Amino acid sequence: MAENNFNLFKNFKSDLPAGLVVYLVALPLCLGVALASTGKPDYLFAGIIAGVVGGIVVGALSGSSLGVSGPAAGLVVIVLNAISTLGSFEAFLLAVVLAGAIQLIAGFVNAGIIGYYFPSSVIKGMLAAIGITLVLKEIPHALGYDEDFMGDEAFLQKDGHNTFTEIYHAFRYSSVGAIIISVVSIGLLLLFDRPFMKKIGLFKFLPGALFVVITGIVLNIIFGVVAPEWVMAGKHLVQLPVASSPSEFISFFRMPDFSAFSNPNVYVVAFTLAIIASLETLLSVEATDKLDPYKRNTPTNRELKAQGIGNMVSGLIGGLPVTQVIVRSSANIESGGKTKMATIIHGAILLLSAVFIPYYLNFIPLASLAAVLLMVGYKLSKVSLYKSMFKLGWDQFIPFVVTVVAILFTDLLKGIGIGMVVAIFFILRKNYKHSYSYKTETQLEGEVITIRLSEEVTFLNKGSIQLTLDKLPNGCTVIIDGSKSKNIDYDVLEIIQDFKNHSAPNRGITVETIGIKDVTVTGH
Repeated sequence: MAENNFNLFKNFKSDLPAGLVVYLVALPLCLGVALASTGKPDYLFAGIIAGVVGGIVVGALSGSSLGVSGPAAGLVVIVLNAISTLGSFEAFLLAVVLAGAIQLIAGFVNAGIIGYYFPSSVIKGMLAAIGITLVLKEIPHALGYDEDFMGDEAFLQKDGHNTFTEIYHAFRYSSVGAIIISVVSIGLLLLFDRPFMKKIGLFKFLPGALFVVITGIVLNIIFGVVAPEWVMAGKHLVQLPVASSPSEFISFFRMPDFSAFSNPNVYVVAFTLAIIASLETLLSVEATDKLDPYKRNTPTNRELKAQGIGNMVSGLIGGLPVTQVIVRSSANIESGGKTKMATIIHGAILLLSAVFIPYYLNFIPLASLAAVLLMVGYKLSKVSLYKSMFKLGWDQFIPFVVTVVAILFTDLLKGIGIGMVVAIFFILRKNYKHSYSYKTETQLEGEVITIRLSEEVTFLNKGSIQLTLDKLPNGCTVIIDGSKSKNIDYDVLEIIQDFKNHSAPNRGITVETIGIKDVTVTGH
């Protein structure tokens, strides 16, 4: 179990306020992703459903102590195009259910092992990039310019703007009311981060983000009295669907169109969703585990199973696809969450608030929530992270920086892909250089060269070993020592055997091998 010795209820005093903060972060993100994914306000509740399922269902089944799941901005374009291709939201829900089934199967066949192959430099680059992206993307919301949905991560926008031009327009068309609320909110969050505030009993239990939201609502009400032109309204506030009756609330839930089983496009969408959602989840799992102060490891196969069941449930009741998401997970960690109870609590609060108090939630200014996300972004991309990566050397720092820049100017998965290519280049380069040690001695019988192979010799070392053998001086004696090697790949054994039997005799080189088995070399 990923919880180790952490009893779920033992840390309730820490998990409850953390769950509340995650809820405040998740609420606008669920609504924003839903609006962007479907293009219609009628489907806003689909984001809430996904948030609830991600919190309660996935949270309960997952082995992740601090990971939080819900609708992800990285799937917005895929979902929007899928709904258009399939012709209806209900047909898309069937694809979500099938995607969940594929993830569940992937978990059982141990596909989660992929998560262990992301280089640390790339994961840390992803964290830093998400932090910077959060800050840049939330500035317009903090200024009262809400042209893009909260949680948007893409560099290029539908309106032709990009991350930076969006900020330029935000300063041109900013709102005084939003600026006041944002500044006061950030000030409160900084105050609550001070050590003396944490010693006060009330503030140990109630998070600063809650006071930020309450303050934002109060300030907006005051604006209505003293300066009506500063009032935040409409798209500048949370816009949670409000049902006028129980039957209308039930209508927010939708069933999949099972007749779409005959549509081949449903299976294409399902596989696409399963692959992308699984990759985003595994990346978030790796990143969250690195942020975990207790350094617990999440079982990735169990995570895929939990995500699969979550997506099946979400699709069956009208929700968007879910993945584990780093923004909500990092908010959980920064707020002091200790076990997955915080994740479950956030899902439960999301459900209860959507049922009982949606009208009052719609008084919350987005500027207040933007301030919370600005602080989350800042903490993900602190200067100390860049300093620590620089100290590790260029092999770590360059892939880290490339990943940051690539994500900022493309999107999460493309940026990770570019970062992986650079990281793999440095890994191969290092492997090429350190596959063996080379020692030259002069003895009575002439020059003796010892090539001692490393513990693991793979096909990646083939090129460097071949080059070394080619450069050996004619007439020397060479000892190739593999006694310390646990594994020598067949490709390398073939090169050594070929050199020993053919190239070396032609050049007058005497070859002695230690701990290297003979293999049959084809082609001679």
